[in-house]
Amino acid sequence: MKAFKPMIVLFIAVAFVIIMIPAVLVLPFSNDKTSGQLTEQLEKKVKNEGKEVAANEMSSVEVAVYRTSAKKIEKLPIESYLIGVVAAEMPADFEEEALKAQALTARTYIVNQLISESRLGLPDGADVSDTVMHQVYKNNDELKKQWGSDYKSKMQKINKAIKETAGQILTYEGKPITATFFSTSNGYTENSEDYWQADFPYLKSVSSPWDKEESPKFYNKVVVDTADFEKKLGVSLSSGTSIGTVIERTSGNRVGVVEIGGKKMTGKQIREKLGLTSSDFDWERQGNQIVITTKGSGHGVGMSQYGANGMAREGKTYEDIVKYYYKGVKVQSSSKWLNTMTAKK
Repeated sequence: MKAFKPMIVLFIAVAFVIIMIPAVLVLPFSNDKTSGQLTEQLEKKVKNEGKEVAANEMSSVEVAVYRTSAKKIEKLPIESYLIGVVAAEMPADFEEEALKAQALTARTYIVNQLISESRLGLPDGADVSDTVMHQVYKNNDELKKQWGSDYKSKMQKINKAIKETAGQILTYEGKPITATFFSTSNGYTENSEDYWQADFPYLKSVSSPWDKEESPKFYNKVVVDTADFEKKLGVSLSSGTSIGTVIERTSGNRVGVVEIGGKKMTGKQIREKLGLTSSDFDWERQGNQIVITTKGSGHGVGMSQYGANGMAREGKTYEDIVKYYYKGVKVQSSSKWLNTMTAKK
């Protein structure tokens, strides 16, 4: 035993040297820059692998779309569904970063819809319709007919937006958001509580100055016969040129409350009853007609699509865009919720 002891000590000493040599060789030649590059490469690899996992999980989830015209249900993988939504909801000639932002809103919406149990207004077996009641959706045949010879190039662009945001959704405090969007602002977006009863902390009014130059829908004018105006709103106008008085405006500078002949109505109610493009309007009485001029197009809550395109033209990324229009949100992997959906099946 005594003769064997020095051998053990020698073995341990040699082993120690062998283990330490690589560290001794690496440490003098390493620096913060190299270390940072290695860390960055590792983080990038993990992030990309996360996207691939989420994308693979996405492909295993199906969406049942009720095709309102054909009155039938069309089932397809969720990513294929998203291509049809982004293509239908946003012009394909928009900037790539704007299309990516639209992809995030569309993916967030459908994930939210799939994990909820609400199927109000839908036939049995359907998850969503193909209309603005949910998200507008068009399949390949419809897009080929719409785009004609531009189909290939536009489809490649839409596909790229979907793939480069694969598996990503928008969350607030760890939950998918209600990712509302609309065409054109009046220069501002709207607080959700000013248009709907729901108060979402991430759907708050922000300035959107790009829309005026970007959107052909910024201004709109309609002419309504006085009798038709009175019938639709359920009011009686006095003689003269007066119509009604705006007594309140919203944070987004839209009409909040109007008083007409002793009756109070919200800007939203007037917009819906008269079929106006926006609840930011001015009107003028001209004989037996009322000329109404609106600014903006859509409800005004969430992301402005033309505003997003304006931001993209200025060099903003899709993450810049969504975090500007949705306050306090994070771009997060949808894996957690997709796993839940897959488990239910």
